[in-house]
Amino acid sequence: MLTSSSSTSVSGAGRGMTLLAAAGSALIVFAATAVILRFLIPVLRSHKVGQKIYDIGPRWHKGKEGTPIMGGLSFIAASLAVMAAAFAVFAANGAADSFMPVLLGMAFALFNALIGFFDDYTKLIKKQNQGFKAWQKFLLQVVVAALYVAALALTGTVGTGIPLPYTDTVLDLGFFSYVVYVFIGVGFVNAVNLTDGIDGLAGTVTGIVGIFFAAAAVRSCDAGVAVFAGCVAGGCAGFLVYNFYPARIFMGDTGSLFLGGAVTGLAFAVGEPLILLPAGVIYLAEVLSDILQVGWFKITRGKRLFKMAPIHHHFEKCGWSEVKIVTVFGAVTLLGCAAAWMGL
Repeated sequence: MLTSSSSTSVSGAGRGMTLLAAAGSALIVFAATAVILRFLIPVLRSHKVGQKIYDIGPRWHKGKEGTPIMGGLSFIAASLAVMAAAFAVFAANGAADSFMPVLLGMAFALFNALIGFFDDYTKLIKKQNQGFKAWQKFLLQVVVAALYVAALALTGTVGTGIPLPYTDTVLDLGFFSYVVYVFIGVGFVNAVNLTDGIDGLAGTVTGIVGIFFAAAAVRSCDAGVAVFAGCVAGGCAGFLVYNFYPARIFMGDTGSLFLGGAVTGLAFAVGEPLILLPAGVIYLAEVLSDILQVGWFKITRGKRLFKMAPIHHHFEKCGWSEVKIVTVFGAVTLLGCAAAWMGL
């Protein structure tokens, strides 16, 4: 039987190893992403794999036309390699089952990335800034999210009880809980996609959210979540080396849908899917501003609630620089993650 002091030392050792897993995966993915991009950008430029810019967007964004896209392939490849190596280590130590929630989360992120890749590819073929039709993309995302939730349910990762942050209450909605989970999956994947609208924004916000989940993993001594969160944080940091203003490459839907799937997978892996509400406050602001803009436009027959949606474009139209928007939104995300920490 462990004494109080020995239990504390074991807990401390476990947290130390989990911290090492998070930091190690972050550093490896950061370095690998930066190195891949160093060689990927010239290749994409030579093949003219460049971004088309909406005519209805801010006029100064026209100067970004031709910037290489699909840069998300860099951190996806780096994260996949690290996650595969981590799974091999877990399996060798007979702990493959404990890695299953993050493995499913990674699969969810990868399938969303695949949707994004074909969307980006279609844009390139058509030489315009529209890939799949909205309903096609949405249907694919719903199918992927439903399969993900079914896998979580079959492995016992989720049930019909939805934990409510800041309380000890578990809301049991029966089968409808799974519908809520699918809604969370599709909603946040698209919210992250909307956040990727100016240089460095999605990478900064998601990098901070990744650090939050890494810290949560260290507190609970969950090495699997620590590795996954480290990959997200490290990948975003490595990508920002080339994506911070002025961006030399964009992640494209390939990258943003992957990151949306990853943060959703992390929330389910820690057993608190609703913790994304405070931690992902910027994601919510982006998607809600878009919904409100469209709704208000239809109700008032032509009037706009914001100068432009999503919300980061509104602040651009107000005269904020891209760097200021990223800085402020990053600070808001830090506050959201601090609030989320108290709800774990």
